[in-house]
Amino acid sequence: MTAFVEVLLVIAILGTGLVAGVFFAFSGFVTQGIGRLPDAEAARAMREINVTAVRAPLMLAIFGTALVVAVLAVFAFLGEPEGATWWAIGGAALYLIGVVGVTGGANVPRNNRLAAPDETDAPALAAAWQAFRPGWLAWNHVRTIASTAACLAFVLAALIGG
Repeated sequence: MTAFVEVLLVIAILGTGLVAGVFFAFSGFVTQGIGRLPDAEAARAMREINVTAVRAPLMLAIFGTALVVAVLAVFAFLGEPEGATWWAIGGAALYLIGVVGVTGGANVPRNNRLAAPDETDAPALAAAWQAFRPGWLAWNHVRTIASTAACLAFVLAALIGG
């Protein structure tokens, strides 16, 4: 295995693990904690989280990792890491579909619908939260599992290919 591919694998492991941890925190306790608030307040809290989430730290973790795993997938199709190409391809597919695809296709549209009601309209905010939470949380579970499985696939690729 080339040193460049080894470095990419290490970055992919760190990135997918970090992203898995963020999603796990939301699935494990953040969303449940917010859900203990009155519905309109829960909507306001999640809206504020969504505003602050779309900044460099999280965006770099999610989309920087996506770039790294996409490059790894190209190398894997070319045979690197030798003996572990399918683990690398599988990890990339899990991450790109299960994290980036689900984020763009399921979670972001729900975030946008939660952001739509007027801040002063408590009944509309409460209704938006009730519509938001179950679907958003279910898709976040998918992102948690996909990023964790991708991390494991990259660990195996590093172990087998090394």
